[in-house]
Amino acid sequence: MIKIEMLRCFSVVARSGNLADAATRLGRTQSAISMTLKQLEDALGQKLFQGERKNHLTPVGVQILALAQQQVESFDTAIRDIEATARAPRGLLRIISVPSAAGSLVPHVAEDLLARYPGLQIDIRDGETEAVLNALGRGEADLGIVSGEHALRGVVSAPLFEDAFGLTCARDHPLADRDGDLCFADTAGFDIVGNTLCRALDHDGLQAAIAATALHAHNTLSLIGILQQGARFTILPRAVVANLPGRLSFRPLQDLPARRSVSVLISERASQREIAEECAAMLQVLCRQDGSP
Repeated sequence: MIKIEMLRCFSVVARSGNLADAATRLGRTQSAISMTLKQLEDALGQKLFQGERKNHLTPVGVQILALAQQQVESFDTAIRDIEATARAPRGLLRIISVPSAAGSLVPHVAEDLLARYPGLQIDIRDGETEAVLNALGRGEADLGIVSGEHALRGVVSAPLFEDAFGLTCARDHPLADRDGDLCFADTAGFDIVGNTLCRALDHDGLQAAIAATALHAHNTLSLIGILQQGARFTILPRAVVANLPGRLSFRPLQDLPARRSVSVLISERASQREIAEECAAMLQVLCRQDGSP
């Protein structure tokens, strides 16, 4: 029988590459960890490591590691939610949002909800759209905010706002203060950094540049750090740039009319369904008042 602690042990050993470091992280003896790994391999009928040193996974081990890490993360999230719910007399509202909205929209409504519902606890996480959809699909969130429109079973969607894509770079980048309107052709000779949002846009020049670049950033902090170096540019929605820390510039592109839509999603399984719906309504009002974050 496979237990969650077997998967946790395997994940830590695989990341550590040896039993000694894994034992320190888990607070267990090396012999206990070795026995747990053997029990997992016996239960699976498969070897997870090549040899005895635990620094190389078998092909099956590589696949099982990804699944094990996902299950351990889901389990730990569930335990945190259970403990938070037990401590909160009004219950727990779990929100997960794309970073731009998590930093601009969510804090405003969170404070209002806490004032209206004493005893409520709110747990806020940020993640890219795929992570938000996965969390909602697994029942790990009550309300999500995503880029784009998505049909997901057991989830109700409502639009929040739209914003335009444009060129984003450091304020001392040559494109930041170039005179006149910009087109994507003006970026010739400059290096781009790819990101999740711009890879989905239908623009031949942009997609060719992304295909040719050797540098891609998959989270907000990495992207900011690269742009602040001053050598590269990227393509992002205006609202994302407006809420990024640091000295960054946004320039519209005349030949890039694409717009990003942002939606709020409510899980039909939410334990705080009425509060989640009220939160979504407050977000819509806030967006109508401000136009966009």
